[in-house]
Amino acid sequence: MTQDLTADVVSPADVDARRARFAGARVLVVGLGLSGADAARVLAELGADVVALDSRPAVAERAASDLPRVRVLVPRAGESEADLVARGLAADPRLVLVSPGIPLHSPLVATPLALGLRLMTEFDLAWLIRLDDAPWLFVTGTNGKTTTTQMTSELLRAGGLHAPPLGNLGVTLPGVALDGIADEAGVLRAPQAWPIEIAALQLNDTSSPRPQASVCLNVADDHLDHFGTMERYRAAKARVYRGVRDACVYPTWEDGARELVEEADVVEGARAVGLTVGVPSVAQIGIVEGTVVDRAFHVRRHTEGVALFERSDLEHLGTPGPAGVTLAPHLVTNAMAAAALARSAGVDAEAVADGLRSFRLDAHRSAVVGVVDGVTYVNDSKATNAHAAAAALRAVADGTAVWIAGGDAKGADLADLVRDHARAMRGVVLIGKDPAPWVDPLERHASHLPVIRVPDGDTDQVMTAAVTAARRLAQPGDTVLLAPAGASWDQFRNYGHRGDTFARAVRELTPRAAGEQ
Repeated sequence: MTQDLTADVVSPADVDARRARFAGARVLVVGLGLSGADAARVLAELGADVVALDSRPAVAERAASDLPRVRVLVPRAGESEADLVARGLAADPRLVLVSPGIPLHSPLVATPLALGLRLMTEFDLAWLIRLDDAPWLFVTGTNGKTTTTQMTSELLRAGGLHAPPLGNLGVTLPGVALDGIADEAGVLRAPQAWPIEIAALQLNDTSSPRPQASVCLNVADDHLDHFGTMERYRAAKARVYRGVRDACVYPTWEDGARELVEEADVVEGARAVGLTVGVPSVAQIGIVEGTVVDRAFHVRRHTEGVALFERSDLEHLGTPGPAGVTLAPHLVTNAMAAAALARSAGVDAEAVADGLRSFRLDAHRSAVVGVVDGVTYVNDSKATNAHAAAAALRAVADGTAVWIAGGDAKGADLADLVRDHARAMRGVVLIGKDPAPWVDPLERHASHLPVIRVPDGDTDQVMTAAVTAARRLAQPGDTVLLAPAGASWDQFRNYGHRGDTFARAVRELTPRAAGEQ
């Protein structure tokens, strides 16, 4: 009988046996971006016979140069994706490793599936070749994944564990599983816990991992251009709870996340752990008079709770303003979720507050990049969809936000975002090649607001013009908020590039002279 290479039936302690299964195995790797290329490298080092391809000639050519032990197929002139993947399938692979982001309808994915081949992801590969049984902690959600994953990592570190943030954060999991990852002293070693950001695009084909705990922060419209329907997107998100061994964490007020927990196929003994903004019941983490309290992991949870942190432990993450520091509600949710995951991994309650006090936000998530003439400029470039932009707008006092928005809406309807949060805005500045997804809702639900459209052009010029326009609309005490509700790739390399150009444009502003308009 042919061995299932994706079955996790070998003891976690038997590293050699788990890795030996790939020796001589024929594997096709589809997609040679950062994660795909490193997965191909790892498979080759494990002795697999690897054929790899990418529909982008330049990417494939670079991989061919970087991966001498991998047979890389470079697209021929005029070659279709169907013909390219047919060349890869001619090698008769037993397994296909798919990089995230390739649409399900692409022949690169659809053809292997139609042939009955098993698909796997970099997450599957890393799980199957891991050095030990250190706990994996999954974080997903339409928004908040990166912040929560990074927070979880910091709490684990405060608890004495080597646990860098992993997943969709620029570090490839197969490489970490095979080689380890540098600790604070620069020594490569295996993580003692794996806090992992995982998106729907990655969850869709991932099946092997059995995480210690998982959280889905929220489920809202996103990536509909990839999945086609909300039902398919939701089904992908649901896989975050598949095989959970200890705790399925969810915000009790998020109906979408709660429904996924109710339907989850977990290991016997796993439990649901709810996050609530009220007083927690047993199996919940909640808030009692401003203190976040654990009644889910505390040993005496049936009769009492244990304090984890205070709101003041998060105030350094807030946005300063004339009335004091404003702390976005979603940051409290992120902290509660991170605390739940860390507690599931064995971190003491005392370490949670220590970790949160030392945590710093990602450079492109609700980051204040300057205050000029009494106007605060906030970079939330990572708000690439309506749900994230809504969270950013909720953190601003009514009528004080000059909203810089636009980009690739990814097929989303932004009407609810504009209708529900127009009261926060003083004005709007639109960037992006196609402003229609923003213009139409603004005309319907916020026609009283001034809207300035920045013409498409050079990247730096676009953002400089946007910041200059926003400055004209803003008054002292206002916030100029870059929270675009769209992806960045229509005008920028990525959301980081978009945020960097915003910060640079703000730094170039000079205070107005007295009486200047």
